[in-house]
Amino acid sequence: MNTIYQYDQAVNICRDIFIKKVQDYGTSWRVLRMISIVDQIFIKAQRIRTIQEVKQQKIADDLSGEFKGIVNYAVIGLIQIDKGTYAVEDLPAEEAARLYDEKIALAKSLMQDKNHDYGEAWREMSQESFVDLILVKLLRIKQILANEGKTLISEGIDANFTDIINYSVFALILISEGKH
Repeated sequence: MNTIYQYDQAVNICRDIFIKKVQDYGTSWRVLRMISIVDQIFIKAQRIRTIQEVKQQKIADDLSGEFKGIVNYAVIGLIQIDKGTYAVEDLPAEEAARLYDEKIALAKSLMQDKNHDYGEAWREMSQESFVDLILVKLLRIKQILANEGKTLISEGIDANFTDIINYSVFALILISEGKH
């Protein structure tokens, strides 16, 4: 299978979930501050890591569902960065979908550029590494937030969320191939 096709398939499943949740709940996530978005992703990544380590789970929700949630919360994080405020504001469903597609297009473009330079090295990575890298990116975002959004030489919060999207999509692709 071709990576672009697989990427689009995985993202379309995530997008479908996002759109249905917007229909069910509106854009209630607009009230979330950045740290809350980071914590939501952290909870999901930590659950995956715990299950990986203890090799069992008690809640039936599959791990691919957690990666899908991570994708969607990372997109929400990118949208919140652009919106600049954390408000009780219900975006129209069409606007939420447009913003989602815009953020995914940026992540996909970055993925294509990195795949060119790295030769799709991610295909040889373990699911454990994806989770560890997601956790590292979350800790970086927390530190950037503690530094009031300032960095000296490092990428910003948006770049970390974009990487989190791509690591999660890679995990979903490999799960779909039966590799994890």
